[in-house]
Amino acid sequence: MGQFAVIGLGVFGHYLATHLYDKGHDVLAIDKNSNHIQEIKDKVSQAVVADATDLEAMKALELDGMDAVVVCIGTVLNNSILSALNMADIGVRRLYAKALSEPHGRILQKIGATEVLYPEKDTAITLAERLNNPNMLEYLPFIEGYSISKFEPPEGFVGKKLRDLDLINRYGIQVIAVLKKGRDGTHVIPNAHYELAVKDVLIVLTPEGALEKLEKEE
Repeated sequence: MGQFAVIGLGVFGHYLATHLYDKGHDVLAIDKNSNHIQEIKDKVSQAVVADATDLEAMKALELDGMDAVVVCIGTVLNNSILSALNMADIGVRRLYAKALSEPHGRILQKIGATEVLYPEKDTAITLAERLNNPNMLEYLPFIEGYSISKFEPPEGFVGKKLRDLDLINRYGIQVIAVLKKGRDGTHVIPNAHYELAVKDVLIVLTPEGALEKLEKEE
């Protein structure tokens, strides 16, 4: 069980905190708005009314002992930056921070954020990718120029072995795993002799544009 603190209980912070708690983690929810605290107090381990821009108030909560702290303040730029700076000063081990823009994100990184989050941007890109590729079920940016996706293979793939499809050489697509719909079975890094079935879903690592190229050719 992990120990996490979520600062800022707007829509993003609220869902993050409650989902972590539902997964069995110890979650401290922090917001200066008492109404937000009232709404979440029965859905997390502890909920505290506090201003994250107040360094002394944050020190009192012993956040340096948390496995990770997530600053979800997004509406007021100065509050977000000062809150993240306080977390760095306290010595938080893993600091995640929500950003409104690329410049905001660069500031958070310079302050010491372990990772900067762009929820609206990431959601928009994911939806765009799924609309662009009808067979794509999920999309996750990986490194620049690459992504990891859940991909429902075309009918022409069924009954064929991965070796015969030769996706890596034809498109640069690496099959990481095969999920069996309706079963618990997951084939992690299937070998070249794996034969695709009707309800298989591929988890693939792909270079940009590879799935579009595959779909056009198929």
